[in-house]
Amino acid sequence: MSEPHPSCGRHTIAPRSGTAFTLDKGQFLVVTDPQGEQVADMLAFRRDDLDEVISSGRTLDYASRIYLTTGDPLYSNRSNVMLRIVADTVGRHDFLLTPCSADTFRIIYGDAEPHRGCFGNLAAALEPFGIGPDRIPVAFNVFMNVTVDGHTGALKVEPPLSRAGDRIVFEAMQDLVIGLTACSALQSNNFAFKPIQYEIVPSWPPAS
Repeated sequence: MSEPHPSCGRHTIAPRSGTAFTLDKGQFLVVTDPQGEQVADMLAFRRDDLDEVISSGRTLDYASRIYLTTGDPLYSNRSNVMLRIVADTVGRHDFLLTPCSADTFRIIYGDAEPHRGCFGNLAAALEPFGIGPDRIPVAFNVFMNVTVDGHTGALKVEPPLSRAGDRIVFEAMQDLVIGLTACSALQSNNFAFKPIQYEIVPSWPPAS
């Protein structure tokens, strides 16, 4: 499904699904894990020029670390800030692994009839915005918990550190198209599929 202009209030992304919507410059996107230990893959595209897209390489290069949290900007492939993390109750999110896909489940899990994964969900959600599958980059993995062996470089996917009600808040620094999922990979979500919630608000902290 796609929502060019989401209505006010909190929206729920069903397990193993995704959505896409617009986010205006100056608005705040609140992504919440309502049940705990659930990852969300997030993409961002500049709305008036879809060739400008969120960049794992640029962001990690400028941050000089792989785990991002409050205060960190998320850069585009043109080194412009697309989003800024303004609040975070978890402190563990990364750009290390690409969105899971049917090929992920075929190659890693050996599934004979694989789910389309976050990649397929994002491709379907972003299609109405004119964004094809080949334009989907590495996503920002909200709540993902991947550890790295400092000697061998080996990656290990651990259960997310998020607990029920944990959230991360982004400020939009450009007018954007956002893609967002409730991740479909068993290992990423401690072997249980759960929903993700999101809300767009005009200010942060919210006005009382």
